[in-house]
Amino acid sequence: MQGFFQQFLRLYRPLTNKLNELLAEFGLSYSLWQVIFYIKNMGPSQLSSISAYFYIERPSVTRVVQQLEEKGLVEHVPGQDKRQKSIQLTEHGVAIYHACREKISELEHSMLADIPDETLQTAFDLFPEIRQNLIEKEE
Repeated sequence: MQGFFQQFLRLYRPLTNKLNELLAEFGLSYSLWQVIFYIKNMGPSQLSSISAYFYIERPSVTRVVQQLEEKGLVEHVPGQDKRQKSIQLTEHGVAIYHACREKISELEHSMLADIPDETLQTAFDLFPEIRQNLIEKEE
């Protein structure tokens, strides 16, 4: 199916822009939100885990985490190995997560309201499969 990725990219950019507008109210961007979302759902995490999950370079994750620390949303916690520190959300970070999650959920519901559940489930299942195929082809 030619043009599949073009269709995806035509959705991705306006969606990211909309999310950045929504998150600006909280002093965040989508890239900062991704790390908050990851830590909230995965628990205290090492930078290498975040980097691997999002398939981005560790220095980029380091910069994002530094910004989140400056905003008081994350903090370093000692890990089992003293050389490796983990990042976790602060109480303020958890509160911001919930406020943002509520706004993002409202956006999701409004954007997806008229799409049948079966179609949504197909799309929901499809994207992880495409990602896995892409990763396997690179290895």
